[in-house]
Amino acid sequence: MSFILHPNLVKKVFLADLPLCRVLMEDDANYPWLFLVPRRPNVSRIMDLDLADQLLLLKELDLVQKVMWEEFKPHQLNVAAIGNKTPQLHVHVIARYENDPAWPNTVWDHPVRARCDETVRNERVARLQALF
Repeated sequence: MSFILHPNLVKKVFLADLPLCRVLMEDDANYPWLFLVPRRPNVSRIMDLDLADQLLLLKELDLVQKVMWEEFKPHQLNVAAIGNKTPQLHVHVIARYENDPAWPNTVWDHPVRARCDETVRNERVARLQALF
């Protein structure tokens, strides 16, 4: 069975394919926000991956966190695999700032949303693609 993105993830901006995961970006001006989506069929939880893929996910998560930390200089990184609305396994990595609209709460379901300016989005995508 081939890898197919859940409809909620298809809407995200493609950045790169790492050995295990597809790296996607949320188009949000308030939060630099990436997703790691293992390219394995029928996976909803980390424990659904075999041990080798779990370890590879951890290595790729480490890479993405370091890129986010260096590139965006956040106050904090939020990392989560929730899956309540999107059952396909995906790991959020979100750069958070003390002055962002949701701080100190979570960004999920926060009413303040704004897409990036097209120039900012294109620059962000180009920078991140070069890093991955």
